[in-house]
Amino acid sequence: MLLSRLQQDIEYFLGYGNRCEKHLYYGNVKEHFQEMVKLWKSLPEKPVWFRAVDFIKYKKLLTAGEASA
Repeated sequence: MLLSRLQQDIEYFLGYGNRCEKHLYYGNVKEHFQEMVKLWKSLPEKPVWFRAVDFIKYKKLLTAGEASA
């Protein structure tokens, strides 16, 4: 499932990937996150393992690095 792959990319990016965007499927944080949201919204039945609150969590973690840059 692509949504799972995108989530794993974010987890790696935030951890061992050292926030290097080359590890993201879409190549940059903004597009990766937007495509992930678009994919999630397009699903007729939302996955139990990934809820809307997870997007809020990831958005905070992904934008936290931008303030220090």
